[in-house]
Amino acid sequence: HEREHDREISELITKHEEEMEELRAALNKEQQQLLDELQHQMEATHKAEIEQAQIQSQTLHSLDLEALRLSLNNMHTSQLELTQSNLRKEKETALVELREMLNDKRAQEVAILQSRHQLELEKIKEQCLKEKEDL
Repeated sequence: HEREHDREISELITKHEEEMEELRAALNKEQQQLLDELQHQMEATHKAEIEQAQIQSQTLHSLDLEALRLSLNNMHTSQLELTQSNLRKEKETALVELREMLNDKRAQEVAILQSRHQLELEKIKEQCLKEKEDL
């Protein structure tokens, strides 16, 4: 029974680790997709803003154009940093929630196994007492 119990716990641990790895991979893939999508949107926005800046450059002085370019660059950098920070926070929150959920599930499974183990132990004790009485 102890070996069976140990085997069940080992299987649960392995299953838990596999589930964690799968969830990590899924989260990483999703984060990469979001980053790729954001990069594409940023490039499209950047391209549109550069085209607009080129039209304005026909009427603006070269120093004004340089100031606009620097401002745009800073804005994109800030926006990217903010987006990355938000994605990082969301990922951390999701990982914490996932970890809590998996820990709760594992605790429930361990409790069930312990309960089964206790019941089987009591049955064995009862059988032992019965056999002693019979003897």
